[in-house]
Amino acid sequence: MGEVSDTDIYRDTPVRYLGYANEVGEAFRSIIGSKWVNVSYGIATIYVLADTGHKSLESFKKNMNESNHLTRVAYTTTDTLIWQLLASVIIPGFTINRICTFTNNNLIKFNKFPKAAHKGIVTGIGLFVIPFIIKPIDRFVEYALDETLRKFKPK
Repeated sequence: MGEVSDTDIYRDTPVRYLGYANEVGEAFRSIIGSKWVNVSYGIATIYVLADTGHKSLESFKKNMNESNHLTRVAYTTTDTLIWQLLASVIIPGFTINRICTFTNNNLIKFNKFPKAAHKGIVTGIGLFVIPFIIKPIDRFVEYALDETLRKFKPK
């Protein structure tokens, strides 16, 4: 058997990008419409729930012989769910939505490009920004949880 890896498949591998399906959906909103954007949020939510379930099960197995076993599992579940919802769905989805809305409003306001090009420009800018927001949002959510929920981590 091989060595046990410390790699978190949900945060340290390309699987992490499934959590950003909704940002891609938001970038394409003007082209694909709300129905498909909602599907992209569904994909991101399934990713969040998969990571939460995975971490909860790991905690359950790891802490089985501890006196505060269920408290540790509940903490891990809560921490993972909040982290993933904020870092993968809520904050980046809102950010890309606002960037695309701002871009579209300014394209209309300044009228420098043909109207037929607006959707493509908005989508392109939305997609372009996604890689630049991932790490800062992840770091912000880590900091926010370190300063709040994680102060109550069970011993």
